[in-house]
Amino acid sequence: MPRQVVSSSLDAMSVDRVHAETGPSETTVGSRPVRRQIVGTDLCVHPLALGCNAFGWTATNDASLAILDAHRDLGGNFLDTADSFAAGRSEVIIGSWLRSRGARAETVLATKIGRNLDNPGLTQRSIVAAVEASLVRLGTDYVDLLYFHFDDKTVALEESLVAVDALMRAGKVRYLGASNFSAERLMEARVLSALGLPKFVAAETPYNLVHRAELEKDVAVVARAQHLALMPGFALAHGFLAGAYRNKADAADTARGQLAKVYLNRRSLRVLAVVDRIAAAQGTAPASIALAWLLARPDVVAPVAGAGRADQVQSLVAAAGIRLGRNDLLDLDRVSAF
Repeated sequence: MPRQVVSSSLDAMSVDRVHAETGPSETTVGSRPVRRQIVGTDLCVHPLALGCNAFGWTATNDASLAILDAHRDLGGNFLDTADSFAAGRSEVIIGSWLRSRGARAETVLATKIGRNLDNPGLTQRSIVAAVEASLVRLGTDYVDLLYFHFDDKTVALEESLVAVDALMRAGKVRYLGASNFSAERLMEARVLSALGLPKFVAAETPYNLVHRAELEKDVAVVARAQHLALMPGFALAHGFLAGAYRNKADAADTARGQLAKVYLNRRSLRVLAVVDRIAAAQGTAPASIALAWLLARPDVVAPVAGAGRADQVQSLVAAAGIRLGRNDLLDLDRVSAF
């Protein structure tokens, strides 16, 4: 059953109770991650979606392949990419890996369309052309989960859904998700799905311990009502919640560090301090704690987080095996409240 949405305005005792009832106990059996089914689909995914936006950008081809190998070796099966990541290079690298490892059948493959410069936007023409191009780069004849990468308000949503419907009928797209959609547009899409057009089964929205308001104020409520699987994007805040960037000097020399600089403020550093404390007490990495908090949130199926090196994957996947105590959850909720 879908889990209860927790408002940030709930009192501490209520938050404690809901976390205890809906937390990550369903995520593990012993130390073994349990795959989660996306409601309304036959897709069963590891509780960590490997974000592949660094592939072909800050991660070389060889480094990307090593990251994919490590993820698979640790039980991962869920990859999240986009046709715009490194101008399509991310999809090319994933396609090469899938072929060379014979891993397509065991992999749940999600990609996003709408922001590639060759096929921009969500017109019917752009959607069809973008999906065909992604299939070529990925070396596959179908995508398990196709996301609209953003809400293209210059195009009628009905037109976009009609295009996906044709792709689904052709067997090229299995399920549809929404990325960066407002609550209002998710509701509009549900009305159209009641008329027979494809429905969204997942919503990917930026969500983490230092970026809560956007999702919790309204998107989470609609997602729960529609039984959408929540896939928190930027789950580690560009590496900030992994402890990679603690001052301006840390963030100065890398592209990812430049993105993380926005979090170098008192509030976010207080959040990181609590994450650090809990990680030290559990003998694990800060990234694992930040992701474990997300996995304890209502309706979250799999946070999306990436790695720049293969040795970083362990701390991502390890989150599925961490059970945060009630006091830890309360401390994290309070310090990150908006």
